[in-house]
Order: sequence, then C-alpha cells, then structure tokens
Amino acid sequence: MRIGELAEQAGTTTRTLRYYESRGLLPARRAENGYRTYDDSDLRLIQQIRTLQDFGFDLEETRPFVDCLRAGHPAGDACPASLAVYRRKLDELDALIDQLRSVRTEVGAHLARAELEASAELPGGPAPRCELDWEDEDR
Repeated sequence: MRIGELAEQAGTTTRTLRYYESRGLLPARRAENGYRTYDDSDLRLIQQIRTLQDFGFDLEETRPFVDCLRAGHPAGDACPASLAVYRRKLDELDALIDQLRSVRTEVGAHLARAELEASAELPGGPAPRCELDWEDEDR
C-alpha cells in the first residue's frame, strides 16, 4: 500500500508517517517508481506506536516495542526491552500519583483553613470583602 492508504488505515497523517520514518521507527521501502510502499506489518507498527502514545509514552519509548515486532514477535511487548519500558513507565506513573496525592492533601488543607476563616466571626474586625462585585457587573 502507499503512504496515503497506510495513513488512512492507521488513522493518522502522511506527515506523521514520514516523521516516524525519519526517526527510524517505520521502514523506508520504495517501489521502482520511487513511491513509499507499506504492508500490514507496517500498519501493526503504527498501531503499536499510537496505542503507546495514547498511554503517555513518548515516541522514543515506543522503539523497543517496534523493534520487537520487527524481530517477528507476535506482540510488541513480548521482548525484555519492552517489559523494561513498561516497568519504567509504571514507576514514573507511581511517582506522579504520589505527587498528585501530596498536592491534593495540601489543597484540601488550604480549603479547610479558608473555609474555617471565612465562617469564623471576628469580633470588631472588618467584614470580609470579595474582590469581585457581582452586582456591578451589569453596569
């Protein structure tokens, strides 16, 4: 198949396929007339790359999966290098989840403090003032 057909079947653009080719992820085979030619194995490579990118893998992280498929394995994650990338990605995700939990705890503490201060009556103190005066917006 030609590049336009592959792009259509893979749900991507010819520009993206040329970029993958320039990065060495997609083989650069040409017919006698100079046109790029592809087959179903190339479609499988593109599907693997796109799936991994949907999961948050950067393009270079997809390389071991592509290499595994090119080596003739039925799945891109059947090789040790691919499994190592999965492990690194899980470690990265775990660290991000821990960081988000920490930020959530801090935001929750700030909210609790702010709600407590907003509900407390301060004798003799000025009334709380909101920076936005919603009644003046219609003017």
